[in-house]
Amino acid sequence: MNVTPSTVDHTALLAALRAVLPADGLITDEAERRAYECDALANYRALPLAVALPETVEQVQTLLRLCRQYGVPVVPRGAGTGLSAGALPRPDGILLSMTRFDRILEIDPENRIARVQPGVRNLAVSEAAAAHGLFYAPDPSSQFASSIGGNIAENSGGVHCVKYGLTTHNLLEVTLVTMDGELLTVGGGGLDGPGYDLLALVTGSEGMLGVVVEARLKLLPVPESIVLLQAAFPDLERAGRAVMDIVAAGVVPSGLEMMDQVAVEVVEGYIQMGLPVDAAALLLCELDGAAAQVESQLERVTALMQACGGYDLRLARDADERTRLWAGRKGAFPAMGRVSPDFYIVDATVPRRHLPGILRRIGELAAEHGQRVATAFHAGDGNLHPLILYDGAIPDEVERTERLAGRILDECLELGGTITGEHGIGVEKIDKACKQFADAVLTDYFAVKRAFDPAGLLNPGKAIPTLARCAELRGSHVHHGQLPHPELERF
Repeated sequence: MNVTPSTVDHTALLAALRAVLPADGLITDEAERRAYECDALANYRALPLAVALPETVEQVQTLLRLCRQYGVPVVPRGAGTGLSAGALPRPDGILLSMTRFDRILEIDPENRIARVQPGVRNLAVSEAAAAHGLFYAPDPSSQFASSIGGNIAENSGGVHCVKYGLTTHNLLEVTLVTMDGELLTVGGGGLDGPGYDLLALVTGSEGMLGVVVEARLKLLPVPESIVLLQAAFPDLERAGRAVMDIVAAGVVPSGLEMMDQVAVEVVEGYIQMGLPVDAAALLLCELDGAAAQVESQLERVTALMQACGGYDLRLARDADERTRLWAGRKGAFPAMGRVSPDFYIVDATVPRRHLPGILRRIGELAAEHGQRVATAFHAGDGNLHPLILYDGAIPDEVERTERLAGRILDECLELGGTITGEHGIGVEKIDKACKQFADAVLTDYFAVKRAFDPAGLLNPGKAIPTLARCAELRGSHVHHGQLPHPELERF
């Protein structure tokens, strides 16, 4: 059934949805819809046609079938903590909130598996598994609020990704509903699933292939010993060298995080924990595992840090001490609100060997644009998070901030990096995707999209730019007839 926007009967669709959803499961009041107009990247806003809050898998299936029948787009949303406008609504579409799918269905300690619904908070999984001496490794900074479904959509990481990987490395099975209302399970209950690795394909797909309704997660034993070492460095080059030397020595830290001087100054003003504000960089290295192994690695890492000029070394052994030491790094984002009305988080990744150079270049770009930038990031895998401080009430500052963010992404691409490490592309970086991906690659992406969602109704306009859009950005013109698939423009 081909339905154009001008012929869509929204009144009939909303009536059909009301008959399917719970009594309070469809929000159409404008004031209430305002709460869903953006995710955590508030620069992009749109008011959805309606917000649906289903409670059962069957309701999700029926909703998607109805929207497919009426030709109405659907934007899935988790906890709304995303930072790339990946859950930006459409005025002509339904925002599908999965927050009511919030149950941990099973903790299986013998097989080290957690079976959860997509609305479960990330941190809640480890809290439930702790009684069995287990934990869930991916730990984004938003873990106290972000949902597992959203983590799957964006392939979220966190402080411990350098050793334990991203969401995709800690996921066993996902059950999702396609736009046609079909229930599809990918992966398996064991360490490997049969057939093509569709699980990796779905992870990080930004809600464009299906709506996650259940997931099986890997759980890991809580390590016997955990220590956290913090060191200050007089310049970025030596801090970057320490990162590379630690990895080159064969040490695999569970966490390896860095903050530059601007971030250290702001955090110290916010938390007042005695951080060395004179330091050009602060490096935190967490080690875990068997006690004897951890002590051996600690001795090696301490020597490597000192050899690179590290000073003011601080060691935390018990959980309370580690929490206090981590408070600086994990408090970096909220601390920025103390010194700036707004801040823009850039998410990009470069090879580790380029860390000192890119940090220096970010400083140069910030000075060129007349803005202050603080950087706190996952040094272990080169995932940068420059925080551009600005005032959103000043139009010129908003434009300068977006230009600076674009320049930083361009620099990362020039170094062989990528425009996103864990936040996704969403709407925010869709134009930059034209620079990162060749037309042939984008065509393949759309082929996958069509296989799952032939009508192009699931989260359209996100993550993958059309070839026509890229051609326009590159300063050329492509007629629709020249595209491999003219219908791609619908996506």
